[in-house]
Amino acid sequence: MFFILEVRMKNTYRSIGYVFLIFCFIFFFLYSCEKHPAESVTGNPAVYVFKYAHTQSSEHPRSKSMQFFKQILERSTRGRIQVELYFAGILGKEAEVLDMVKHNIIQGCRGGLFDRANKKYILYTLPFLFSDPDQVIRVMHSDFGREIDRESLKNGYYIPACGIAGGFRNITSNKGPIRIPGDLQGLKIRTPPIDITIKTFLLLGAVPEQISYTETYVALAQGIVDAQENPFSNIVDMKFYEVQKYLSIINWQVHPDPFYVNPAWYQSLPADLKKAFDDAAMQTMDYSNRVWLESEKDFLKFLQDRLVVNQPGPPEIAQFKKAVSPVWQQCVEKGYFTWDDIKTVMRIFSAPP
Repeated sequence: MFFILEVRMKNTYRSIGYVFLIFCFIFFFLYSCEKHPAESVTGNPAVYVFKYAHTQSSEHPRSKSMQFFKQILERSTRGRIQVELYFAGILGKEAEVLDMVKHNIIQGCRGGLFDRANKKYILYTLPFLFSDPDQVIRVMHSDFGREIDRESLKNGYYIPACGIAGGFRNITSNKGPIRIPGDLQGLKIRTPPIDITIKTFLLLGAVPEQISYTETYVALAQGIVDAQENPFSNIVDMKFYEVQKYLSIINWQVHPDPFYVNPAWYQSLPADLKKAFDDAAMQTMDYSNRVWLESEKDFLKFLQDRLVVNQPGPPEIAQFKKAVSPVWQQCVEKGYFTWDDIKTVMRIFSAPP
């Protein structure tokens, strides 16, 4: 009997020992995976997944540039970074996907609301600051522009590159052409929730309404708003021309196009993949600028066949500039940037190439 009891006790201790050994194996396995994320259990390099989203359709220039990004990044990293692309707002509205990037639910996006990354991006949007898109790109490629990108880290976004969101922004309306500031008096216009845009249209006498980009078509169709403002490419992509009658080309503003990336995800990459990612991002934004700006000409031709188009001359544009000039001072007073910053930008784009 004592012999049987002793054997049973030995078997029990042996079982406990096996459990302990299994526990230790699992612990050290998990510890090893945590400490060495760049290697799989087979010793092969890990695969990093970069999930990206924006609200434009798959045919939009921004989408085409991100398809270019996927191609060159996956090729240059030999598949160690895999890019998943989600277009047409299928993961959410602009504000939602931007929050997803901040919380690492997805790892990247492009779109509006750039002031959430850095208020200094608003400088690019000063009404009638630039006379052509090339001036904007020169500033973005300068040390001053790169510093704006880097400062976005303070607000939870890594910006490896920034481009221009199409050409100049112009106005479509159902109430008639916009020839002078007085034509905007009382006009209900959809604007993005960007302070400078809201202030600009208030000064012009309009009634700005903050409506989601993806819901703007319905708002125009139902008469919730009478007008909206966007580059030609967005007007075509979102089919705003189907529910609008007039296009007024006043070239009042441009928007920056930061490439938002989650900093924690980026920092998890080994050094060689960080470099590959940054190189691909810069190539992509240059490609985006080229393709997007070139396509604006074709989008304008498309719209000319579907809308009544007018373009105010220099005397009328001077009236617009005068009416919105207080916006510049208001932005300085808000602390978004300084007058010295504005002068620096003007000096950069005015200098000989």
